Amino acid sequence: MKLTDVEQGMLDGAEGAAVQKAMDLLIRYGEALGAERLVETNNVCGTFVAAGPMIREFASKGNDAIFSEFNLDSTEHVAMPPVKAYTCHLIMGIDSEHPEMRQVSEDAARVQTEGEKFFGAKGINMLSTCTPYQVGNVPVMGEHCAWMESSAVIYCNSVLGARTNTEGRESTGAASITGRIPYFGLHIPENRHATHLVDVRVSVDDMMDWGLLGYAIGEMVEEDIPVFRGLESQPSLIKLKHFGAAAASSGGVEMYHMPSVTPETRSEEGALGGSAPRASWIYGPQERRAAYEKLNSTASSADVDFIMLGCPHNSIEQVWQVARLLEGRRISPNTSLWVFTPRALKEVADRSGYTDVIKAAGGHVLSDTCPAISRIMPKGTRVVATDSAKQAHYLPAITGVQAWFGSVADCVEAAVAGRWTGGLR
Repeated sequence: MKLTDVEQGMLDGAEGAAVQKAMDLLIRYGEALGAERLVETNNVCGTFVAAGPMIREFASKGNDAIFSEFNLDSTEHVAMPPVKAYTCHLIMGIDSEHPEMRQVSEDAARVQTEGEKFFGAKGINMLSTCTPYQVGNVPVMGEHCAWMESSAVIYCNSVLGARTNTEGRESTGAASITGRIPYFGLHIPENRHATHLVDVRVSVDDMMDWGLLGYAIGEMVEEDIPVFRGLESQPSLIKLKHFGAAAASSGGVEMYHMPSVTPETRSEEGALGGSAPRASWIYGPQERRAAYEKLNSTASSADVDFIMLGCPHNSIEQVWQVARLLEGRRISPNTSLWVFTPRALKEVADRSGYTDVIKAAGGHVLSDTCPAISRIMPKGTRVVATDSAKQAHYLPAITGVQAWFGSVADCVEAAVAGRWTGGLR
């Protein structure tokens, strides 16, 4: 790998032991991927605070040990320096401020809080959300980033036109203190062209249908890049958020093109870079129904214990929508409703009165995490309803519950009635 003089200096230890280990990690990683050089980045989204089994193992070792072993892949513990690149923390293990999430020990909550303060003092912004772009981290088109989290990565590449591969805890940790990431994959312009054409032959308008389209597309193209033909309605950022999360769950999609919607192309031909598509797919009524049935394939009981909204984390508009649907109503005593939104947006929801409406109905507004990450749901949960294709895909495999997928309105009705009555319309 070719290094600049500055990069060689970091590798030689000119900026300390942690930066040296980070450069060594990035070089080994880049060479394994066939990268010929590194690229500068000033936008990193990763995870640093201890969570899950790490808490028990590393609570007594301290946060420098956590950073060394989990962000630098080093059994030799070194002191973490301040970050060099703008860096934010993604989703957390728990929402430590809400008793609904306190199914973990007090020690676990304490270790997370101490970790937030430690890494925050190093310059890491505790955004604590899978949607950093909703709370201030909005890279510009063409900017090189180093982001984790599949739904954030596909949004960053496609909707914003910035450039990132799906990174891991180690590579983002190393990038945070070096300002470098291997130059490969979607950092390279010619690798960002579409490879597959998808001809959409049904109306795709509401958020549920955008989730179904994303889920079907992920299975069709797997890790390749689709360009779409036939989309008639203008999607909002919220719908693209859910679409991308679904496509990155059923497949490994990291980027897509929608001519005149996403910023890197105005035409189908431009998205394909002048080449013919490797494969073409049709998304019609049959494919829509197949996606819906697969997302609901784990559910058999109509008695719903838990309704989960907010994956990816809800925008303030979505929290308002839930509040409007619940106003003057009460959730069934046999169900629980949790609505997840970034902490910064929860404050807006609190001040706007939306949280009070949801709480008056018997629901809860939470932040920082989600059930797929925390593995925490209301005790006794057997059947879940959600508007998230991502959660419907992962929760049955992770926790063994049944999952219903449907619209926000379907989910709110299930919360009030305690039964699932949603369907494909």
